Amino acid sequence: MEQALIYVVPALGLVGLLVMAVKSAWVSKQATGDANMVELSGHIAKGAMAFLKAEWKILFYFVVIAGILLAWSGTLVETSSPIIAISFVIGAVFSAFAGYIGMNIATKANVRTTQAARTSLKQALKVSFTGGSVMGLGVAGLAVLGLGALFIVFYQVYVVSIGADVNGIEMEKALEVLAGFSLGAESIALFARVGGGIYTKAADVGADLVGKVEAGIPEDDVRNPATIADNVGDNVGDVAGMGADLFGSYVATILATMVLGREIVSLDNFGGIAPILLPMVLAGLGIIFSIMGMAFVTIKDEKGDVQKALNMGNWSSIVFTGIASFFIVKYMLPETLSIRGYEFTNMDVFYAIILGLVVGTLMSIITEYYTAMGKRPVLSIIKQSATGHATNIIGGLSVGMESTVLPILVLAGGIYGAYEFAGLYGVAIAAAGMMATTAMQLAIDAFGPIADNAGGIAEMSQLPEEVRGRTDILDAVGNTTAATGKGFAIASAALTSLALFAAFVGIAGIDAIDIYKADVLAGLFVGGMIPFIFSSLAIAAVGRAAMDMVNEVRRQFREIPGIMEYKAKPEYEKCVEISTKASIREMILPGAIALISPLIVGFAFGPEVLGGMLAGVTVSGVLMGMFQSNAGGAWDNAKKSFEKGVEINGEMYYKKSEPHKASVTGDTVGDPFKDTSGPSMNILIKLMSIVALVIAPHISEKGHHTMADAEIIKKEVKKEIKIVDGKKTETVTETIIK
Repeated sequence: MEQALIYVVPALGLVGLLVMAVKSAWVSKQATGDANMVELSGHIAKGAMAFLKAEWKILFYFVVIAGILLAWSGTLVETSSPIIAISFVIGAVFSAFAGYIGMNIATKANVRTTQAARTSLKQALKVSFTGGSVMGLGVAGLAVLGLGALFIVFYQVYVVSIGADVNGIEMEKALEVLAGFSLGAESIALFARVGGGIYTKAADVGADLVGKVEAGIPEDDVRNPATIADNVGDNVGDVAGMGADLFGSYVATILATMVLGREIVSLDNFGGIAPILLPMVLAGLGIIFSIMGMAFVTIKDEKGDVQKALNMGNWSSIVFTGIASFFIVKYMLPETLSIRGYEFTNMDVFYAIILGLVVGTLMSIITEYYTAMGKRPVLSIIKQSATGHATNIIGGLSVGMESTVLPILVLAGGIYGAYEFAGLYGVAIAAAGMMATTAMQLAIDAFGPIADNAGGIAEMSQLPEEVRGRTDILDAVGNTTAATGKGFAIASAALTSLALFAAFVGIAGIDAIDIYKADVLAGLFVGGMIPFIFSSLAIAAVGRAAMDMVNEVRRQFREIPGIMEYKAKPEYEKCVEISTKASIREMILPGAIALISPLIVGFAFGPEVLGGMLAGVTVSGVLMGMFQSNAGGAWDNAKKSFEKGVEINGEMYYKKSEPHKASVTGDTVGDPFKDTSGPSMNILIKLMSIVALVIAPHISEKGHHTMADAEIIKKEVKKEIKIVDGKKTETVTETIIK
């Protein structure tokens, strides 16, 4: 029974990859349009691959150096092994490959979506969403396959082969080595997210400021030298970056639940590892339910509601997962369980999973409200655009700050409720339940950049207005789904970080984080500061790269005669090169902060101070992530609202009006918020927690004591000796020590 189920997990991952291959082949067979469209698509694909190769070159050195250090550290403690380096490298390679799968299909699906939009909105949605589903299934399939297969190997090597206790130190060692896989995945995700975010926003800001504001040409006009770089950026940031991001989230969530599951003594039919297996089984079945949900994403005609179709697919996969989790939990877990003294039942675990699904759904709904066209928050920004650029900025900042209230209350309620149901394991399994439908979530997410690129190609190819109209419908929905996806990712990161935090506390041998201690309180404040300096570096990097882009676009308009009259082609590759170099250069420092700060604090001040820092970075990072992502999304859709016309104080305003120019400024400010620093927050808090988990055995207080502790232990030993000898006078013992 145990052996059968443990092999089912990677098999479900392979099923996901098989369906991905079928969908990818279908997309590749679709028509690509005329030669001009194919040429433009080729420029985008070439630029995207140039970025990935440059990024991978730098990350190769990082992976090699980090792998060597991990292999060395694995020899220092009994609960780790040099094999953790191999686990780390596999995680890094899988994460990078997940991003590549998404970007490869996105650069194929974009031009095919444009061509499909020449026939109908229904076909354009089918092509773009199928392209997105390739990425979703690729990420989820690789994660489940990688984790499932590595767990089988490490479980056999470290536990089964020597007949060890599944709740003992040997299983702790197996999971510690497996944590290397998650560390590799999150490390690559951070660099991919930050690097891709800097790339895309440098190009976007440069294209907007010179093209739209100064030259007065459309956003994706073929005459704009930065337009190819802008479209490349949609792929490297919102597709490759997001793919690596959610791959890391997915893996970290499952791993955190497995680490806590080891602490549960389970009298089950699976050799006592049911609490460890459960999150992997949930993730594997989530792939199947996501595939089922994808079938619901369709519309009947030109008037079909695209957002409703995507929601139908998303909610159906969530409902399927919720129903199935009841039977899975009843089948796998015994009636009663406990973790760290907290008693609960298998039904309590089911309730925690349902709560996780509900929290994820509510987070998406709330984020959609704050960022969607036609809703109060976006309308308030539009209204404030009438009085200028400054009031537009004030309106966007206000919406972003307000948008943190309901999500945090939902998140806090979810954490409290999940803990009430099943203790710390409940919090972790709630996050695993939320992440079970990652394949579907990511399919919806990746659909947006594909639609955006399709609109860009339609504009650059000067296709009929109805084609751009169809791609604009998809693009507007894509902006909202991108924002909801980021809200979902941040919510899952908060739950995952709490679970990783709980796992770290257990392995590090500390009972609690006492903020009354000055050093712990100091760590808390330092942790709270890190998301701010991280965001500052990311936003400043976008600003510097955008300045270079603006200067280059201005130079080309000035020095290449005939661009504005369509008589000369811009030098697109120059702008692509600027974004590539800037993003690779600028991503290193933010990444170093996330990786090195836990190491310094942990080894210099101990696990409790590190715990304080993790608490600070988690709370601050979640709030910063929500604020920035939602403000940016609202600004973006406020700007897009002007394309169809908006009514302000009884008067209609359209593109190129003064309120529209103010909305472009707001969107430009919001770009690095929503696509660079904001979505990087969830990786930041998870990566720091995983680094802490990996170094926990090295800084553990188990068996290590201060001089004060040593004196107490000495006294206790003396007392015990006196009691054994029949002399029970404790005062005599203390007098001897003194």
